[in-house]
Amino acid sequence: MDLKLLTPGATLSLPVHAEGALFSCGDGHGCQGDGEVCITALEMSLIGTFTFTLRKAGEHSVTLPRAETADEIISMGFHADLDEAMRIALRQMIAIICERTGITPTEAYQFCSLAVDFAVTQTVNGEKGVHGRLKKTLLTKG
Repeated sequence: MDLKLLTPGATLSLPVHAEGALFSCGDGHGCQGDGEVCITALEMSLIGTFTFTLRKAGEHSVTLPRAETADEIISMGFHADLDEAMRIALRQMIAIICERTGITPTEAYQFCSLAVDFAVTQTVNGEKGVHGRLKKTLLTKG
């Protein structure tokens, strides 16, 4: 998951599909453009402090990775096919918008065309990635 928006202070939510699952973090990038196109980002060691909150099923609706920064909500889609990665990222953003605002999926879909910036996260390693970015200031509870 080579997403350059995952910087200090960002929150990454991951679904856990296996009892006793572990977490591994590596492949730190000191510099990388969106759409990582080959194995060569500026690779570096990764040192950090991570805080984990485990939520039981039903407490948290995360079924695929998503992230949040101080200013933005970020959806993600990963798939071997770039079009499918985009569909996944879009559907995730629609779900996030619906959760946070109470608007319908159709309204959220329309809102995505107006306010969400989608970009290619990565095209390397056979797994394509797309992420959507939405400024939190654009969301209000309806």
